[in-house]
Amino acid sequence: MVKKAVCLVSGGIDSCVVSAIAKKQGYELYALTFNYGQTHKKEMESAKKICTVLKVKKHIILNIDLKQFGGSSLTNGSLKIPEIDNVKKIGRHIPSTYVPARNTIFLSFALAYAEVIDAATIFIGVNALDYSGYPDCRSKYVKAFQKMANLATKRGAEGKNIGIKTPLINLTKADIIKRGIEINAPLEKTWSCYKGKQKACGRCESCLLRLKGFKEAGFKEPIEYEFLPDWYKN
Repeated sequence: MVKKAVCLVSGGIDSCVVSAIAKKQGYELYALTFNYGQTHKKEMESAKKICTVLKVKKHIILNIDLKQFGGSSLTNGSLKIPEIDNVKKIGRHIPSTYVPARNTIFLSFALAYAEVIDAATIFIGVNALDYSGYPDCRSKYVKAFQKMANLATKRGAEGKNIGIKTPLINLTKADIIKRGIEINAPLEKTWSCYKGKQKACGRCESCLLRLKGFKEAGFKEPIEYEFLPDWYKN
């Protein structure tokens, strides 16, 4: 019997690696990417490339216009993407790049999709260690959503819960990169920068976390940057 899984694929490293893990575990992948009103489309372009390499069964790009709500520098072009000069400052506060309730919205759609295709599993690449302090990336959030999912679905009511799998939740970015390289995840196809330029900026929190991960993992970063901090070059 074919094991089906819904994978949330944003186009970044974490979603790429978690999808590759699901593939390695023998799941038939049904990828879900969201066009949620981001100020650029680079991650979505990367998501398409990742899904092609991983040969997913189906890839849906779902349109949800969170830009109408605003509240985040990722959806409101008039808000500045924060730049930082020290990676140690990341996670001290919730930054403006936080999109209100984003993972709850995404997982809810994934839950609905899983019911429709009769998939027993959802994979999401949330991470509670090397991240920007987003509240919906923590283990207790995932556990709470799982409890809700068990109560909110027909499958759950019939005793066939849809499991939310988060294999990266307790890994550092370096560990995630190492794992991705071990299983041939197409990391060179990923995009993490909050800005949608031709090259990654090298100054936003997401770029710094990514660079820190590659440096600590001991592997060369496969994408190009406009700027590289001294601590990465040394």
